[in-house]
Amino acid sequence: MASLKFLAIVVVAALMLSPSHAQLSPFFYAQSCPKLPFLVLNVVARALQTDDRAAAKLIRLHFHDCFVNGCDGSVLLVDVPGVIDSELNGPPNQGIQGMNIVDNIKATVESACPGVVSCADILAISAQISVFLSGGPMWAVPMGRRDSRIANRTGTSNLPGPSESLDGLKAKFGVHGLDSTDLVALSGAHTFGRSRCLFFSDRFNNFNNTDRPDPTLNPAYRERLRRQCTSQQTRVNFDPITPTRFDKAYYTNLVSLRGLLQSDQELFSTPRADTTAIVRTFAANQPAFFKQFVKSMIKMGNLKPPPGIASEVRLDCKRVNRARAYDVM
Repeated sequence: MASLKFLAIVVVAALMLSPSHAQLSPFFYAQSCPKLPFLVLNVVARALQTDDRAAAKLIRLHFHDCFVNGCDGSVLLVDVPGVIDSELNGPPNQGIQGMNIVDNIKATVESACPGVVSCADILAISAQISVFLSGGPMWAVPMGRRDSRIANRTGTSNLPGPSESLDGLKAKFGVHGLDSTDLVALSGAHTFGRSRCLFFSDRFNNFNNTDRPDPTLNPAYRERLRRQCTSQQTRVNFDPITPTRFDKAYYTNLVSLRGLLQSDQELFSTPRADTTAIVRTFAANQPAFFKQFVKSMIKMGNLKPPPGIASEVRLDCKRVNRARAYDVM
């Protein structure tokens, strides 16, 4: 507990010392919920004690939230017949996990600061704390987001896929004003967590109907993965060496042709790609990766919902408020 208190002090100090970005501010809850970083830190730390994938789950939720209608907590909404067609029904979100951890964070925060902290902000700060507790960088999270009262299932098609080409990745990031450097840096979140075999087993044999394995997949690594994939639902670590640590191993894996997903390896192996040099830089220099990751996370976290979307601070992250006034962003 003493170590958690120390970490909370460090997080709060970062919040107080960092500048604000756009309309969001690290100081947003300084008066209304000053213990927010400590509250979230405690829940995430407890989750990591029993689930070593908790951190990866939380950052993935934040990413999948921001890429559909901006960072508005819409990814957390569940089905309501005739009203909400959940983004969780979209193919890229099927199998996404971590909702239970978000529910625990929200319950803890509501007990201390009822009706104050949005679910979108909970996703943002949970992602930051998850990275920090896993050995990655710390940054002040600009906050002040609100929660959408609608979901956008069709918008999930804009999420990058596991077999996405580099051109496809650049296009999907570019729509949000994220460039090649942001693409490579944010993809570094695949340095921890796991993926199901169904998302990469097509690389083992008849890759792209060539009747051969993916030539950008290291043969020894390919055979190791083949042995691990006892079913299409089996989950395999993105990084076989430090699977729960946030470090630069993702990039060293790409350089040695050990990127788990085709979309990962595309960043390094696509001929004449500008991303190749960025991968090499991060593979050789972890501080450079950490510094850029922070910049890109803040940039992504600033993605706003379309104008005119009704918003609120949800009391339950899975459902819109029933009898609560709301305004328009």
